Amino acid sequence: MQTKLSQVQPTLYDSDYHLWVLETVKQLESRDFNSVDWNNLIDEVRDLSRREKRRMQSLLTLLIEHLLKSTYWESEKPTNLAHWQAEITNFRKQIKRELKASPSLNTYLKEIFIECYQDAREIAARRSQLPLITFPVEPTTDLETILNENWFPI
Repeated sequence: MQTKLSQVQPTLYDSDYHLWVLETVKQLESRDFNSVDWNNLIDEVRDLSRREKRRMQSLLTLLIEHLLKSTYWESEKPTNLAHWQAEITNFRKQIKRELKASPSLNTYLKEIFIECYQDAREIAARRSQLPLITFPVEPTTDLETILNENWFPI
């Protein structure tokens, strides 16, 4: 006996994401709640938070990486310090904007600080081709100082 597999029709979400977003907005605006693709909408809303968190993690890691390079990569300081400091300023401003829009992410930054430091340490070592031990195992300052727009390591 053979069983026929039913073919699943792709949803608008699967076939045209942009159109799905436009249609979902229309449905919500017109209060047509019965037509809303709730499962995918819930997934998308949940994913918004994940994206924000990933962005903050990336920005903090990049910030720390550049702080480490500007502190410990002595041979490149004469040519790259100004660039690194500009990048540090840029990352701080982006983080500040994100925190202004979503203050609750400040708690998340505190949670991921050590992990981001460890990632940045490894990245800085690879980029600089300096031994990993060149960079301190633990952060030498706290998160608040790292985010301070007026602070640069000596």
